[in-house]
Amino acid sequence: MTGLLDSCEGFFGSRDLYQVLGVEKTATEKELKKSYHRVSLKVHPDRVNPEEKSNATQKFQTLGKVYAILSDVDRRAVYDESGEIDDENIAPDDRDWDQYWRLLFRKITISDIKNFEAQYKESEEELNDLKEAYLDGEGNMGYILQNVLCCTIEDEPRFTKIIQKWIQEEEVPDFNLFSKETKRKKDARKRKAAKEAEEAEEMKKQLGLGDTDDSLKALILQRGQQRAGEMDAFLDGLAAKYGGGGGKGKKKTNRKGGKK
Repeated sequence: MTGLLDSCEGFFGSRDLYQVLGVEKTATEKELKKSYHRVSLKVHPDRVNPEEKSNATQKFQTLGKVYAILSDVDRRAVYDESGEIDDENIAPDDRDWDQYWRLLFRKITISDIKNFEAQYKESEEELNDLKEAYLDGEGNMGYILQNVLCCTIEDEPRFTKIIQKWIQEEEVPDFNLFSKETKRKKDARKRKAAKEAEEAEEMKKQLGLGDTDDSLKALILQRGQQRAGEMDAFLDGLAAKYGGGGGKGKKKTNRKGGKK
């Protein structure tokens, strides 16, 4: 059986547990949890295509084990001192890591999401996410819109101006997928977004949902995220942004399968 550190290197490009979570060794418990949530949102198996699910599930399991170690005071101390872990005492792969994840967070409401969007839009965090998505997707705008939180097709012009400025200032490379994208492809993306919005409205009508907390899933759907069976996973991922409390113990992230 592959050891955890080997799995970390294979899935995240590093044998350092802190690098896997994207935090410093001095990270507090709160910072660890926030980073775990953030990475979880990006690698959750429900966000990938069916053919990629097996690999994504292993990646998600690996991430859960990393957090389980670093969130445990004693095991973290041993790791910090020796750089080693005890693979035999790590929870097995057949543990329900998805359920473990869900238990960490409280339920969120539409108000939570709107408040987060207000703080996130045009923030440094959004800019960092946009740059990461641009680089990972090699300029593919469809990929960018799928991987930056809370964005819709209406954010595309704003994102385009920001990226063009980065290119001019040589902060990022000028990918052909971005600078030479055809009008036909842009129009196709707009049509797809319009169709998704219509489908969301129709679903709201079928379910009898309005602008209440009960319509949260429909709102998520309107945001252009994965639909149907994946909505619960996305909702739980957003919970990462608000802390929330349950008991204790969702680059480099391989997301290029999401390119369009």
